[in-house]
Amino acid sequence: MSRRLFTSESVTEGHPDKIADQISDTILDALLAEDPTSRVAVETLITTGLVHIAGEVTTKAYAPIAQLVRDKILEIGYDSSKKG
Repeated sequence: MSRRLFTSESVTEGHPDKIADQISDTILDALLAEDPTSRVAVETLITTGLVHIAGEVTTKAYAPIAQLVRDKILEIGYDSSKKG
């Protein structure tokens, strides 16, 4: 008899993974809107008070990355350092 172990992870609203995904998607959307042939492979690394964007992009577009990140974080609802 064979035994298998199945695991999965589910994160809830406000989890850094969900925030990071939204930031990465925002950057992708901004670049594709200006240059549909953009090639985008970005990762967002996030912790309290700090966001890093890493990866590689090939595009003719310009995206104000820092402003996009700030706007997305505010849109999500993190408008005070007291919220984490």
